[in-house]
Amino acid sequence: MSTSPQTPDVTQSVHNHSENASQRRESESTSSSAELTSVTLKLRKALRNFPDFPIPGIDFVDILPLFASHDLHESLIRALELQVLLVNGGKKPDVVVGLDARGFLFGPSLALRLGAGFAPVRKRGKLPGPTEEASFEKEYGQDYFQIQKDAIKPGQSVLVVDDIIATGGSAQAAGKLVQQLGGICMGYLFILELDFLKGRDKLSAPVATLLRD
Repeated sequence: MSTSPQTPDVTQSVHNHSENASQRRESESTSSSAELTSVTLKLRKALRNFPDFPIPGIDFVDILPLFASHDLHESLIRALELQVLLVNGGKKPDVVVGLDARGFLFGPSLALRLGAGFAPVRKRGKLPGPTEEASFEKEYGQDYFQIQKDAIKPGQSVLVVDDIIATGGSAQAAGKLVQQLGGICMGYLFILELDFLKGRDKLSAPVATLLRD
């Protein structure tokens, strides 16, 4: 007597494939988290503190040593890349927006690593051509940020980066510029944060700080 071949269980096969993919993603996420922890510890050790700078009572944290060697610079960009991917579930931005001026130190390199474009946000009068403008408050009064009108296309996802978040005013202005151009602000990324100033409370998109205590 002949027997008919057994029909493959397609449903079970799909389930197993989905389960394996989920396990791989979980494993990759765990590995990335461990790598990020290791790299950030290395970066923290390279920071320098200068008491009473620029005014008495301020303990200034100097990030410039992170750019002083190829090894530390590479580690910084890798850590920022991992932070972006972990916070956003692997999603990458279309454009990285860097704030004047220290956002320019690492913004372009991070954009290259993420396969994104880079757009600078600068103080009023520093960019040629048509621009959008947004104001923000500083300790001595009002200031203005500008971005070129063709820097972001409507619907593009945008990551805003700067070295530090303090009061959050400048980052908030950058977020407004993204919206004015029709972009979607997927989040903000900083190296350091002055928590006591509660700057992140002003921002409407997720905030990530690489070396936050």
